[in-house]
Amino acid sequence: MAHTGRVLVIGANGQLGVELTDALVDRYGQDRVIPSDITASDRENFVTLDVLNVEQLKDIVKENQVSDVYLLAALLSARGEQNPMWAWRINMDGLLNVLELVREGLVRKIFWPSSIAVFGQTTPKVNTPQETIISPETMYGITKLAGERLCAYYSKKFNADVRSLRYPGLVGHRALPGGGTTDYAVDIYHKAVAGEVYHCFLMANTRLPFLYMSDAVRATLELMQAPSDQITVYSSYNLMGFSTTPAEITASIQQHIPGFTIEYEPDFRQQIADSWPESIDDQQAREDWGWQAKIGLNEMTWDMLTNLEKRQATLVK
Repeated sequence: MAHTGRVLVIGANGQLGVELTDALVDRYGQDRVIPSDITASDRENFVTLDVLNVEQLKDIVKENQVSDVYLLAALLSARGEQNPMWAWRINMDGLLNVLELVREGLVRKIFWPSSIAVFGQTTPKVNTPQETIISPETMYGITKLAGERLCAYYSKKFNADVRSLRYPGLVGHRALPGGGTTDYAVDIYHKAVAGEVYHCFLMANTRLPFLYMSDAVRATLELMQAPSDQITVYSSYNLMGFSTTPAEITASIQQHIPGFTIEYEPDFRQQIADSWPESIDDQQAREDWGWQAKIGLNEMTWDMLTNLEKRQATLVK
């Protein structure tokens, strides 16, 4: 079906939101994309929006003739553990407010991101299946599990077109990390380019799944563009790029910056990381809508360093 309305991105100032908004503008045109966030921005067509404010949300949807909503606003894993009640409110009430837009016929389609945080210690660590034991141990993970079940409920109960991906750790150079346990894999590149020692809050051999931002954006667009009869997962699709550790990222950086060093100072985030999988089986996404990751660790390192060095050179000038 042709896209006839406008797209609302909620959480457009975040790590994923910045790059996904640009990709949507490239695809649909500037006038068709409405970026929004709770904090102001000078982006074209930007509106300030608190997703917990139902009337404000509905007004923006109606005034802009929004048909598709990308709900990215959330409190992530590490910050969520510091303020669990606030994480529950933002992550759950925000999702419910947007799901109600579909049920009431105000929008036609929703994208909402889940996370590997839904998994826990009892989940298989290697090639974690699409359908498996799900036992999250953080408030962030609990909200993502509850959100997945809500998405599936609205899909089946109200025939709502709600689509979701279980993102692994996301890495990109356009925005600073937003309080997640995998954030080290972003910050480490910033420190390397700045010539600083990186103090890592995870142990050297902590293996986690990651996805480079260009792949994450592409996966999101491919899922949203897939015909509805190809969608068989109504909770959230597993998604995988590559698995790596802080030590392996350090070695990859040292191929370009030999003098870069890292020190390991694990904190409370180590326990969170230990509850997550090392790798993900995303065969269902491959079969249903043709997903295939393109970027590996060394390609990611080259792109991160190249772009961050360009930005640093611009700032120096």
